[in-house]
Amino acid sequence: MIAKIENSITTVEGLVRSVRGPVYFPGDNQYAAEASPFNLDIVPEPELIVGATCAEDIVAAVKFASANGLPIAVQSTGHGIMSTFAGALLVTTKRMNRVEIDPESRRARVEPGVRWHEVVSRAVPHGLAPLCGSSSMVGVAGYSLGGGLPILGRKYGYAADHVLSIDIVTADGERRTASATENPDLFWALRGGKGNFGIVTAIEFELFPVPEFYAGALVYPGERAAEVLRGFQGWTKTIPDDVSTSIAFMRLPPAEFIPEPLRGQFIVAVRFAYVGDPAIGAAILQPMRDLDPSVMDTVDLIPYTQSDIVHMDPMDPLPTSETALSLKSFDDDTVDAFLKAVGPGSDTELLLIEMRLMGGALSRPPAKPNAVGNRNSALHMFAVTAVMPGTEAKVEHDLAALREAMSPFSNGTAFMNFLNRKDAEENTVSRAFEPEAYARLREIKATYDPANLFRMHHTIK
Repeated sequence: MIAKIENSITTVEGLVRSVRGPVYFPGDNQYAAEASPFNLDIVPEPELIVGATCAEDIVAAVKFASANGLPIAVQSTGHGIMSTFAGALLVTTKRMNRVEIDPESRRARVEPGVRWHEVVSRAVPHGLAPLCGSSSMVGVAGYSLGGGLPILGRKYGYAADHVLSIDIVTADGERRTASATENPDLFWALRGGKGNFGIVTAIEFELFPVPEFYAGALVYPGERAAEVLRGFQGWTKTIPDDVSTSIAFMRLPPAEFIPEPLRGQFIVAVRFAYVGDPAIGAAILQPMRDLDPSVMDTVDLIPYTQSDIVHMDPMDPLPTSETALSLKSFDDDTVDAFLKAVGPGSDTELLLIEMRLMGGALSRPPAKPNAVGNRNSALHMFAVTAVMPGTEAKVEHDLAALREAMSPFSNGTAFMNFLNRKDAEENTVSRAFEPEAYARLREIKATYDPANLFRMHHTIK
């Protein structure tokens, strides 16, 4: 059991005096803007907000919350928000955005408000790249704590596999470093256990010699979805572990932010990322090019700074709802069920449904063990769609129908970073871990957060 907090900050006045950053309350002019997340379908309503500027601000916020029995929520970019934070103290870390690159050791050290594009822009001039995901607008800390599924995951594994150390403020208000040699139990739990154990103040991780790569997307008309998906299924049986790929069915709105020729279209996109000789990459991809991606072919040798063009994720906040499943196989029955649920002729209006190929380094245990589990999935399916006024019932119907159609092919597990709001409400977090790992996480949670202050996201009880 961690030590009882000493010198607790018990009053609002004491908290305001103790922090350098702003403190906001409901009704303050900047309250809503400070708490606004990337998913605009959720409107945060915390009891108060501390805009942290340094580790000492976070210490003060944790001590105040503990003294007053308030749960603690944390937000940097707001991509992972799962509740309204009602009754909680919200710590925002976006002001903590220092990035340090050490090109000699191929390491980066960043504060908790940093987004991946800030690391990419600093690392690429040194011929290096971090293991960011499909969008460089996501925050480094939350993504890494939840495992982190990189755009080059089949080659390098999860982002959490390459984290070297984490500085954190735990529930007792103490600053700790977690690494292979310091607090190793906490280090194991943080890499995969998300925000259950404290608030990150800095995270250090490996960089890789990938200044450029052969990557992009092949885009086909949606009416050819069956042909393309079956071709993709067969092709994935032949590709090496160096290739990371996914296929997405996308029903895009006729909105101005959607570029032509994609605007208002139903399309199928095959995403491709390969580190190595572009000629070899082109040869690997040729069977999918032979299927004639007549809408668009953006696959080329590109700088890593352009990695966002592979998945073409939205850059601006939207109101959205989502679901995800880990699938045990990629066989004909899986393909048939997917096509029936979301292919041509279905009545779904979901914006994007992706099946990402797992395997490769994602299926292998890391050199430094961590809590990221369930590495035996064949595919990871993820669906997300916009939620506009009057569409709520249809959205929930379509997401539920997709889950029902694909559940027979699920292996019953989950990936922490893709658990949704319903998973948080029903506390199905245990699905993200092997039973032994989850039991160990519960023990470490009881040690570092016995009062369960950090319970506003995906909670390990």
